[in-house]
Amino acid sequence: MSALILVHGGAGTLADDLHDSAVAGAQRAAEAGLARLRAAEASDEPDACVEAAIAAVRVLEDDPSFNSAHGACMTAEGEFEVDAGIMRSRDLATGAIASVRDLADACVVARAVMDHSRHALLVGEGARRFALAQGVGRFGRNLVWTAKAQDRWERVRAGILDGDNRADTVGAVVRDHRGELCALGSTGGVLLKLPGRVGDTPIIGAGFYAHPELGAAVATGVGEALMQRVACHELLRRVAAGQPAQAAAEALCAEIHGSSGAAVGLLAIDPEGRPAIAHASEHMAWAIAGPERAVHAQLSGSLVV
Repeated sequence: MSALILVHGGAGTLADDLHDSAVAGAQRAAEAGLARLRAAEASDEPDACVEAAIAAVRVLEDDPSFNSAHGACMTAEGEFEVDAGIMRSRDLATGAIASVRDLADACVVARAVMDHSRHALLVGEGARRFALAQGVGRFGRNLVWTAKAQDRWERVRAGILDGDNRADTVGAVVRDHRGELCALGSTGGVLLKLPGRVGDTPIIGAGFYAHPELGAAVATGVGEALMQRVACHELLRRVAAGQPAQAAAEALCAEIHGSSGAAVGLLAIDPEGRPAIAHASEHMAWAIAGPERAVHAQLSGSLVV
């Protein structure tokens, strides 16, 4: 089985001074995921794809170039609420959290929901209490606040900057040496969102999905538009019906953007290990890596297959 990892740093519009750092961040995330994938394969770990996805997304969550955890968007009230969702193909297990305040590693808590609870989605204070009981989660406003987020919040509120379609969400899809798949997304939400707003990222089928016979996918962009189309499941359904993954991803991004004007992006790996990377937005930082493939990272553009 050919192992593979794809990562993204969000579909939308990036400030000029973030272009280089976003590409570098995506590359570091892919390298971290690949290193974890190799280590898990060497020790024959059963959830190699999950381990690699977490390793990659943790790099992105800690990078202030992106809008997830450290660098998350501020709500209309100037607070931070993060979401994340994860799913693995071998047993369709899933875990997600939403509207959790001041959390710096949302993907780790989402995994804990998947591995250590009987639920699929926990929100708000209940998710925070669960994380503390499990001994996971790094909480604190100082861990998520950045000068970038503060500046953008103030400029949008003042009408100096357009807050629409700003690059959001980070994510990864991974296929390990066993052919098992994992999809994982993490987000700081939409700038100036109402408190309690939840987008596609923690919603099964819309923001993420993984299935042994369909493949795995993660989405990025304006959550309301992606949820309307249950975007990840729709993409994989089209692949199962015979459409090549890359063509299906490009077509679905174009359709959603065309009908809504929303910035959107999709990453996927089909059951045979063929990757797809597409977006309909000004920018999207992404990277691809595998044991038999050199790490490649870039800003914007779709994967050429």
